Amino acid sequence: MPDNLDPAMRRMPVYLLLDCSTSMEGESVEAVKQGVKYLLSELRGDPDAIERVWISVITFDSSARQVVPLTELEQFKEPPLTANGSTALGDALRLLLKSVDQEVRKTTPTQKGDYRPLVFLMTDGEPTDSWESAADEVKRRRFGNIIACGAGPSVRTETLKRITEIVVLLNDYKPETFKAFFKWVSASVVTTSQKIAAKGEAPLDLPAPPPQIQIIP
Repeated sequence: MPDNLDPAMRRMPVYLLLDCSTSMEGESVEAVKQGVKYLLSELRGDPDAIERVWISVITFDSSARQVVPLTELEQFKEPPLTANGSTALGDALRLLLKSVDQEVRKTTPTQKGDYRPLVFLMTDGEPTDSWESAADEVKRRRFGNIIACGAGPSVRTETLKRITEIVVLLNDYKPETFKAFFKWVSASVVTTSQKIAAKGEAPLDLPAPPPQIQIIP
């Protein structure tokens, strides 16, 4: 957390957890890169988002890494993304918990902390590590609003539902489908940021999804 952070400023943290395993190689990982670019472009066009949104990126393959710590939107630089290895989702969830504990300011008796984080998880396969206890801890803590996105036929919605109640599936791997997902993510962040500006703390406001995205009840 920056030492010079204004104590009166309440940030809206956004964490992106991106699957970079071997199965994402080629068009899929390139589409995710373009999706992140689009997300940044959309958010930087909204005054409320510029004022309060901070973004972090956690990638996972055979292990998880926080490739971008929680960073002010204007200072954020897109990380390089490459696909290799397996799908250490459990490692990514544990790193998410650790990062939120270290980076998100908590409310104290004398000062309000940051807003609850928004978390967007994208994966195209089943976990290859021990993930169940980490998923249960993420769900139990209820520290933020989490959307889990599954891409492709290898994803089991039961796995993602163990992490969060908000699960969406992408119909295919086409670049325009990934772009549609990140467009939907950016709309979710913008509308939530605008509600926060008007009302203070606000729940995640999900706009209607495009045809390429299916919300799992």
